[in-house]
Amino acid sequence: MRFNPALLLGFASVSLAYSSARTFRRSPDEDKASAVVDAFTLAWGGYWENAFPNDTLRPISNIGDNDRNKWGVTPIDALSTAAIMGQADIVQQILDFVPTINFTTTEEPDSVISVFETNIRYLAGLISGYDLLTGPYQDLAPDSDKVEVLLDQARILADAISFAFDTPSGVPSPNVYLNPEPRRSDGTQNGIAGIGTMILEWTRLSDLTGDEKYTQLVQRAQDYLLHPAESAEPFPGLIGTEVSLETGEFLDSRGGWSAGTDSFYEYLIKMYLYDPVFFEEYKDRWVLAADSTIEYLASHPSSRPELTFLAEFNGTTLTPSSGHLASFSGGNFILGGILLNEQKYIDFGINLTESYYATYEGCSSGIGPEGFRWHDDALPEGEENRLPPDDQVEFFEEAGFWVTSPYYILRPETLESLYYSYRATGDTKYQDLAWEGFQRIMEVCRAGSGFSGLTNVREADGGGYTDFMESFFLAETLKYAYLIFAEESDVQLKIDGPNGWVYNTEAHPVRVRG
Repeated sequence: MRFNPALLLGFASVSLAYSSARTFRRSPDEDKASAVVDAFTLAWGGYWENAFPNDTLRPISNIGDNDRNKWGVTPIDALSTAAIMGQADIVQQILDFVPTINFTTTEEPDSVISVFETNIRYLAGLISGYDLLTGPYQDLAPDSDKVEVLLDQARILADAISFAFDTPSGVPSPNVYLNPEPRRSDGTQNGIAGIGTMILEWTRLSDLTGDEKYTQLVQRAQDYLLHPAESAEPFPGLIGTEVSLETGEFLDSRGGWSAGTDSFYEYLIKMYLYDPVFFEEYKDRWVLAADSTIEYLASHPSSRPELTFLAEFNGTTLTPSSGHLASFSGGNFILGGILLNEQKYIDFGINLTESYYATYEGCSSGIGPEGFRWHDDALPEGEENRLPPDDQVEFFEEAGFWVTSPYYILRPETLESLYYSYRATGDTKYQDLAWEGFQRIMEVCRAGSGFSGLTNVREADGGGYTDFMESFFLAETLKYAYLIFAEESDVQLKIDGPNGWVYNTEAHPVRVRG
């Protein structure tokens, strides 16, 4: 899509298609919502007392770890959740911290900066905090000067890493350095998630600041993904993974809805929500990808054909393999179905949601694994579609999958899709599943001064702790768990009227245009 700066600030609000027939009584549950808030304040308190101002809490060691350049990723990631939960004291703690961050350098020389992670956690966290605290949650932050610092810091951060786009093609380098001097990594390629998961945050920054340079940078890079060569698109709308920084050409034709590709597809429909006029082509590309996914990638385990998982592809060869990350796809299909008034996407998304939740039910810990495989009778036999290893044959027969990566790092994606399922249907069974999953996380992952990832979800006790509390546990996992039980609010997904907010892939809500 060709960039038109005139449309940037001149957007006229357009009502998206919603079915007025889909109106449901929802059942907020104050006690369960309060329990999720308690988990959030416990996790925050453990971080604040033992790890602040470092990036991440090691809850068993009771120390901080700096995995995100020592800019304080946990506070920035937690801000939008604290606001939505009405935690004024935590909001103030974070607002007091934000001005102290120096986004123009890193404390350690040669500290590698992931452009993708910095974008979805830091930049989005700052922008979302600004939108929320100048909007429906402004009463939590009466000092407007502190709120303005959020936007100032977002601009400083984007400016500091924008040289990532200074490649021959304009496709951003996946990693950069700021200390001892700004430089890009030596890599020659980037994945479509790393390229295509910047359009929302940088476009919103342009809209807030009036500076078009941010959206122009990401739009140029995104154009390669919207218009791939035929060889990079084995199924309509489904594209390869790696893109050349030199030419913008695809280097393969493999992909799916898992790591390295997932949030590219996620953002196509979310940009349509952000502005359905300017980003109409994104919607068209999402529809192509969604229809191809239903037709080609939907895969059913031979031992439990009622389940539907999403296979990965290499050209037109399918591999029945997936993981926890891909469980967000159910929610994305449901969102697309709501926005486009297409029940087939909602139905497919609910099917995916329930199937991926079955990985929780199949493991002794009650929590799903990072990675898993299955055998599909409809696919050719061979190495790609192999039978389970001998020690998991019985497990596969009962569960419908076998575990390839047994750990759990406090991921949110399954709860995320349960949230969308509940909002779309009003069926309290999705609240029940979410509560069941949340309780298992509380029981098995509670460790030391906070919560920890697990080493083996096939064991009832989780197999042991990773001693690491990812910031997205506060940003996403607990936010979606809370929203499933919380009262109606401006930031809740609407199915019977226009939505004023869109969630980035780290669950940071930002205002839509209009």
